[in-house]
Amino acid sequence: MTPANAKLTAGTRVRVYLDSQYWRSSGWFDGTLVRVDPYTEHRSFHWVELDIEVQPAAGGRTRLVSVLNPRYIESISEGQHHSTQ
Repeated sequence: MTPANAKLTAGTRVRVYLDSQYWRSSGWFDGTLVRVDPYTEHRSFHWVELDIEVQPAAGGRTRLVSVLNPRYIESISEGQHHSTQ
């Protein structure tokens, strides 16, 4: 886990990567971290409300996603916008 991700708290603006293996909408998406749930000593589920709806591979649409892998979430400054859709 990178030092920047270790300090993510609710309300932080983030961008998350959604992999095409699990998501029809894949790539980087901006959102707001709404909750952090510990999973193990070194990992946590980061619950993010995205700025736009995305499509899971199984179908449907959602704005709330969870991210376990710390490589797929990073803090962004308010002026940056990275969403791919």
